[in-house]
Amino acid sequence: MAQEKGSGELVRALDWKGAFWVAAGVPPLVLFSIGGIAGVAGKAAFVVWMISMVMGFLQSFTYAEMAGMFGNKSGGASVYGATAWLRYSKLIAPLSVWCNWFAWSPVLSLGCAIAAGYILNALFPIPLADSPAVLDWMAANAGKTTEDAVAALTPVIRNWEAFSIGIPGLGNLHFNSTFVIGVILMLIIFAIQHKGIASTAKSQKVMALVVLIPLLLVGLVPILTGAIDSMNVTNIVPPTAAYSGEDGTWDIGGWTLFLGAMYIAAWSTYGFETAVCYTAEFKDPRTDTFRAIFYSGLLCIVFFFMIPFAFQGVLGTSGMLAPGIVDGTGIGEALGSMVGGGPVITQIFVILMILALFLAIMTAMAGSSRTLYQGSRDGWLPRYLGHVNEHGAPTSAMWTDLGFNVFLLALASDATGYFYVLAISNVGYITFNFLNLNAGWIHRIDSGHMERPWKAPTLLIGVNTCLAFVNALFLGAGAKVWGYSNALVSGAIFAALILPVFWFRHYVQDGGKFPKEAYEDLGLAEGDLGERKAGMLPYIALIAGVAVVLWANWFFQLPE
Repeated sequence: MAQEKGSGELVRALDWKGAFWVAAGVPPLVLFSIGGIAGVAGKAAFVVWMISMVMGFLQSFTYAEMAGMFGNKSGGASVYGATAWLRYSKLIAPLSVWCNWFAWSPVLSLGCAIAAGYILNALFPIPLADSPAVLDWMAANAGKTTEDAVAALTPVIRNWEAFSIGIPGLGNLHFNSTFVIGVILMLIIFAIQHKGIASTAKSQKVMALVVLIPLLLVGLVPILTGAIDSMNVTNIVPPTAAYSGEDGTWDIGGWTLFLGAMYIAAWSTYGFETAVCYTAEFKDPRTDTFRAIFYSGLLCIVFFFMIPFAFQGVLGTSGMLAPGIVDGTGIGEALGSMVGGGPVITQIFVILMILALFLAIMTAMAGSSRTLYQGSRDGWLPRYLGHVNEHGAPTSAMWTDLGFNVFLLALASDATGYFYVLAISNVGYITFNFLNLNAGWIHRIDSGHMERPWKAPTLLIGVNTCLAFVNALFLGAGAKVWGYSNALVSGAIFAALILPVFWFRHYVQDGGKFPKEAYEDLGLAEGDLGERKAGMLPYIALIAGVAVVLWANWFFQLPE
């Protein structure tokens, strides 16, 4: 692969530290759904985050081994694992890549929706019911209620909407102030990444240091000062119903809520696997690959353990269910109050929250665009996605990401659509994880001849294979928890959209053959996908995975 700018290919301009900083946008993802998970898991919420993070860390070792096998590829774990399935089905490989992409890509729209909410709150705040302005208005308008006063004093822009469009079976697209601000933020992030991965890493490093150090203090201060209320983190039980705030029991309904929380937490805690999206841009992929994902995982362990525990310990279940925590727009204020800060400190944390969202969005665009790029180079996705600019940035993939997320932003511009996008995209993410964890042992059998700069312990490969089916359990039981009974079906339909796309690329454009480099990366002769040494085992794993999903979806039911 060419190394120089202007070569039309990705540029080797990154070491493991640069990838670490790019992946540093993952810890702030805890703030995307910390309120939602508290709503469905109750007092068990912080335990959900810890278990999910441990699972993500263990699984990353399988991904690290596979990434080291493909020093010339970018795009992340989904690309490296997808190659294992090529011998067994041409359709499964692009499905894995597609599922990973449509799981990661919505971070752009969801993050921009929350950031737009922060900006609106800062510039055009809705007056509090007991504010002087509301009281004065009521005094001047006898007979009017507090609600009338708040409505009259709310800035027009907060309720402005150019128009909305209903999409049957999907939801409503809202073209409102949140949408407009969100699009502007996306374009700013696009401009930063247009200069290539080295420039992106430098920007990420600055933002990460500014954001993560205060966020770390928020987790430490309540623990060190004794502000954690033990009543909030003991008697670990799920709630009686989602968002009820009342302690329930570990019955079928309770376990369903818990598994639903595990399902959505995976979207955040597993995300540091994006550190290996840049293998083709590493200066030394033999050593940089493992270091990047390992140290990114350690960073995430600190934050995903500490922040949910501190939040729950200080705020309690009722505090975690405040509307501003659930939709993400009030987390900045909560962070300020947790360290005992006044109005100035609180405003600083609000600004830091916007930067944290930028950090997460930058990580998502960098990783997801490279997934599209490599999918194109390997013959799975449309050819135009394989274009890069003079800085080695995959701009065609980035524009595709941006366009897709403009649509999602319109869908996520209200709280209802926000969690619907999250629930559907996570169907893709769990599907990708299932396929990829099984790819680890398939590669061991079929591609044992390939060099592995770092090799995971065989026992851990086996453990992670078991975790693949645990993830399938989360998918079957958990997708229904988020208020959308059809989320599992909608996610499956969206996953299936790759089939006509792949059919056109592979059979119409490429005449039923993969690009030469796709074979070379596997150490095979052109046109030969090699012997299926694993026999029927991959097919049995697929059937078993589908069976687990269907059984879990049938057996686990929400509390009545």
